[in-house]
Amino acid sequence: MAGVSMARRHPDWIKVKAPSGDAFFETKRLVRDLRLHTVCEEAHCPNVGECWSHKTATFMLLGDVCTRNCGFCAVPHGAPLAVDPGEPQRVAEGVARLGLEHVVVTSVDRDDLPDGGAEHFAATARAIKARLPGCTIEVLVPDFKGKGGALGTVIDAPVDILNHNTETVPRLYTHVRPGARYERSLGLLRDAKLQRPEILTKTGLMLGLGEEHAELLAVFADLGAAGCDILTLGQYLRPSTAHLAVERYVPPAEFAWLRAQALQFGFRHVESGPMVRSSYHAWEHTR
Repeated sequence: MAGVSMARRHPDWIKVKAPSGDAFFETKRLVRDLRLHTVCEEAHCPNVGECWSHKTATFMLLGDVCTRNCGFCAVPHGAPLAVDPGEPQRVAEGVARLGLEHVVVTSVDRDDLPDGGAEHFAATARAIKARLPGCTIEVLVPDFKGKGGALGTVIDAPVDILNHNTETVPRLYTHVRPGARYERSLGLLRDAKLQRPEILTKTGLMLGLGEEHAELLAVFADLGAAGCDILTLGQYLRPSTAHLAVERYVPPAEFAWLRAQALQFGFRHVESGPMVRSSYHAWEHTR
């Protein structure tokens, strides 16, 4: 299917709801009061207005400074903050005050930590389940640099969905996400399913960075073979002029076509559209 060349302005189908309403500002106050970080703000997510208006947020653990410097990400790179042992309980408090039935918890990359932050994820999951036993917990984890035991620490905790974003096709890895490896990401998803077969696994890809259809279909096949349950496909949007340029805006019809192609590889759910992000409408992905 034909694509659309990059223009100076976003095409008409890229639409973002402006932040507004009492629920949005209530969520904003809660995040500030509890001294929490969210990927909604730190990564400049375009859906923050819609999600916070529905009192949902993706909590980001282990500070707001990342040890990696991926060309697509707005989260600052540099010397990370000290681990805050009280953070898991504050996240649980935030989940309880929002009354969430499904929560997504992610983190910055913490390559400086011996376990990459795995125990902090596990502690947060335990704290949430202690407060809200019926809340489903989705963890969007880094690759932990393949550190031994890190994945096991996370999936031994009371998490329901193990999410790790593949982000792009193998050819573009060194350009898009230096420090990561396609086989390592694929292996993490495969190992999670092997170690705990009942856990749902999930991944996401950004489109518009120069990938080809044949490359995407090959990734779909790899993910299907790894037993991945849920796939999200969304348009990459440049956070600033210092970040990677958008090579192409993918039209909605092409996203629909790619969804149909992906479903042939055995995914139980595929969310595909220009404004889709990994945690966007995440509560619907398990239905």
